[in-house]
Amino acid sequence: MFSVPTLAAVLTNEGYHMYNWKLVIDAAKFAQSAHAYHNQVRKYSGEPYFVHCEEVANLLVENIPDLPEEVRAAAYLHDVVEDVPEVTSGVIEILFGGNVRKLVDDVTDVSKPEDGNRAKRKSIDRSHLARSSHWGATIKYADLISNTRDITKQDKDFAMVYLKEKKLLLQEMTHGDKGMRKLAIDTLEGAWKEIYGEPYIEL
Repeated sequence: MFSVPTLAAVLTNEGYHMYNWKLVIDAAKFAQSAHAYHNQVRKYSGEPYFVHCEEVANLLVENIPDLPEEVRAAAYLHDVVEDVPEVTSGVIEILFGGNVRKLVDDVTDVSKPEDGNRAKRKSIDRSHLARSSHWGATIKYADLISNTRDITKQDKDFAMVYLKEKKLLLQEMTHGDKGMRKLAIDTLEGAWKEIYGEPYIEL
């Protein structure tokens, strides 16, 4: 669950004094409102879409000590530009600054329907992610973990397509946080074995 530090934590932990909690909280609230504006929900569970955004942010917080606040903010916002037509990259920069905008841009798909079939579009998006920043790639690892868990549990037919696509992505996107990348690989490996009943080929 999304949480802020208690007063006691702020008073006893020097690092909290410099952490921009307003940025993080504002980003979380904005993402929640933006996705809710179009009544966006998770495909399989019907839960509010923000549940996924929160899971992505929490995965980063739980696995990366001293996660920069701009990265946490971008994790909450990672799907907003892609999924909410009213919110552009420029809007993100105005509200949250250029660094957050760049991170959101890193993980926003750039392919268009007119670019071709799914395989072609995913190839374009992989190339874009391969050029992302260290933190952009790291956010994408957390997004992949969250989606893999959900899709494998809910839709094993589509999971067979999804897992192959993400395996290709991880082969190209190697420059993010090493611990998060390993967790992403481990998550894919477990899902792969569940779906295919055979060992996962190491990346």
